[in-house]
Amino acid sequence: MAERVCCLYRVSTTKQVDHDEQNQADIPVQRKACHEFADRMGWNIVLEEREDGVSGFKVSANDRDKIQLIKEYAEKGMFDILLVFMFDRIGRRAEETPFVVEWFVKNGIHVWSVNEGEQRIDSHVDRLTNYIRFWQADGESQKTSMRTKVALGQMVQEGRFRGGVAPYGYRLVPSGILNKRKHEVMKLEIDENESKVIRMIFDLCIGSGYGRFKIANFLTEQGIHTREGRNWHEATIGHILHNIMYTGVLRSGKTYSEVFDDLQIITTANFQLAQKLMEERVNEYNEKRTMPKNTRGQSLLSGNVFCGHCGGRLTLTTSGTVRVNAAGEKIGRKRIRYVCYNKTRKRAECNGPTGYTMHILDKLVTDVLHEIFNRMEAVSEDEIISRTHRNAMVTLKERLDAAKMESAKATKEYDSLKAEVVKAIQGTSSFSMNLLSELVENARKKMMEANEALTSLNNELAENENKLDQIKADYHRILKWSEMFDSSDLEVKKMIAGYIIKKVYVSQDYRLRFELNMNIAQFDLGIDVSDNYEVAAIAS
Repeated sequence: MAERVCCLYRVSTTKQVDHDEQNQADIPVQRKACHEFADRMGWNIVLEEREDGVSGFKVSANDRDKIQLIKEYAEKGMFDILLVFMFDRIGRRAEETPFVVEWFVKNGIHVWSVNEGEQRIDSHVDRLTNYIRFWQADGESQKTSMRTKVALGQMVQEGRFRGGVAPYGYRLVPSGILNKRKHEVMKLEIDENESKVIRMIFDLCIGSGYGRFKIANFLTEQGIHTREGRNWHEATIGHILHNIMYTGVLRSGKTYSEVFDDLQIITTANFQLAQKLMEERVNEYNEKRTMPKNTRGQSLLSGNVFCGHCGGRLTLTTSGTVRVNAAGEKIGRKRIRYVCYNKTRKRAECNGPTGYTMHILDKLVTDVLHEIFNRMEAVSEDEIISRTHRNAMVTLKERLDAAKMESAKATKEYDSLKAEVVKAIQGTSSFSMNLLSELVENARKKMMEANEALTSLNNELAENENKLDQIKADYHRILKWSEMFDSSDLEVKKMIAGYIIKKVYVSQDYRLRFELNMNIAQFDLGIDVSDNYEVAAIAS
């Protein structure tokens, strides 16, 4: 009676960056070779299983459905021989695959490869050969993975698309370049219609404070659909908002390209603003949040207003009274206030007022915003940008000088303690080896930290030109806000206030203290922006 055969075919991916014709033979090639081999051996193929796009290196045999299914066939006695094109089709993990083969052999199944013959485990030499074979396959997988990562990294650094479907906002066009297989390589270019939607999505996020769900609903209400003609999903919006490609940067793993201007839909500054906003709106960020978590409601300040007495966050409350006029009509009066959370909930001691009337406080903050806008507009662009850049450079060089001194001091201390260790070995030190070991390790860590800080500042100095571009972007953004603030709805006003004002502390008699965000604090506006400044704002 002919031996019954179960064939297993596998390819790790549908597309390979680095092809090896023998090891990456596709399914039809493997199937043809196995059938021809079985015919020569006089065997009867009764079962065939295939795995498409399954890595034998990354995916454990325990997580591969086909391996588990073939094991079930073996336990039921449904076949006698497991046949593969090459043994690495079973797997490429040196610590695991030899034992998968051994399991089949111990359960009465002969394991054969078209190219390598039968895998036996009758002796210690057989087991060692088995292990060495899969150890080599493991190594080849790691080298293939490394080659793939390097190739993909080179592709993005050269501005070439990695492959697949073009992200929304772009389209694929012929490049006129042929690859090794004589196929024309496609390249990305901006799709004008889709890129308008991308810009709208980012504008709604950073300009109006819309979250992913609200943006998706807005697009649907406007009759704007996805490329496939469907309504937008919030997850898709989230993916777009986090995709750095829209700044013109291509990415593969940890490899990032430079900015390609012809692929840039969103400025780097706006992309970073969107990331900051989304980060601050997550629940885990509540304690540090200064941007409004949502822009709905009737108040200007949301998330960045605090009690000037205890430091607790101020929250909104609404109360109301109803009176009957002479005509017997009921007239309602609503009162909205910012109240100290610590004091109302008895979370901490607070000797300040319980709360502050919303419209009074919002009016005072609006006046401060107008003052900032007026001072920005009163100075010419060249003057304020050059002055801001000059001040930033002075501050940076001061930090750099301090870092150099700290690094030299830490290095000197480390060298001194190492010299003391030599004395301890010679028996001439007053310190014990245990104490010296601890001191040397602490000094080493301190030196490493100082050197890392110095390196970081040197890199920042080298990026001086990028810093100037960022200052210009901040300046023009603030001027734009100045023009649109008064005519905007409350949602937009809340977002603008959140970008400019980091924190507002309110004390007795509506005395305000502000901390400005860096995009404002960097400009010398004649206001004390050394983190804190006070505005004497007594409500009438």
